[in-house]
Amino acid sequence: MSLAPPSPHRVEIEHLVRKAIYQRLGKNPPRAAQAPNPLLVNVSARHCHLTQKAVEALFGQGATLTPMKWLYQKDQFAAKETVTLIGPRSRVISNLRILGPCRDFNQIELALTDSIALGFDIPVRSSGTIKETPGCMLMGPAGFFEMKEGVIRAAPHVHMHPEDAAFYGVKQGDFMRLRVGGPCAATFDRLLVRISKDFKLEVHIDTDEGNACALQSDTLVELLK
Repeated sequence: MSLAPPSPHRVEIEHLVRKAIYQRLGKNPPRAAQAPNPLLVNVSARHCHLTQKAVEALFGQGATLTPMKWLYQKDQFAAKETVTLIGPRSRVISNLRILGPCRDFNQIELALTDSIALGFDIPVRSSGTIKETPGCMLMGPAGFFEMKEGVIRAAPHVHMHPEDAAFYGVKQGDFMRLRVGGPCAATFDRLLVRISKDFKLEVHIDTDEGNACALQSDTLVELLK
């Protein structure tokens, strides 16, 4: 059975309703409601991106990834398939989730606490910038796959459509700030801007960063130039 198409996300529905209410009342909306698209901040747990070659080495010839859950970005999904990561001194992380679809490079994204537990010393990098990063061994039900490089801590970043970039006045590779409210309020000062016509407005931080600011689904967040 194929996975049903994703439904509109809660933040998208709320954004449309909020815009309609302000328009109906004839009032000037706050800046967040003026934005072309709603802002979603997601905590990205440890995961990996694999090539088709790596998938077949781990799961068997002709194997493909099976979508389990659609992610917010278009055509991106969490796969049913997981692998075991074998780090330095044979320390392991089991059930490491694969995100699909397959890419043209292999990359594992860990939080700092994950890397410490595994005995890794890994750099903070933007996705795809994996030169001179540590490698590891992956184990799947059909075999092993050795990664010579590609283990990183993903830099906090924001995915943007070009119309979002125009609204906020930023370009590809710029840095923005993310202000997080709540009882553990914090501001992230180096949020890397990534722009594509296929992107929705979404910030990715890792589990350590999300826990540090006690991010919840109803936490107030603000994107600042």
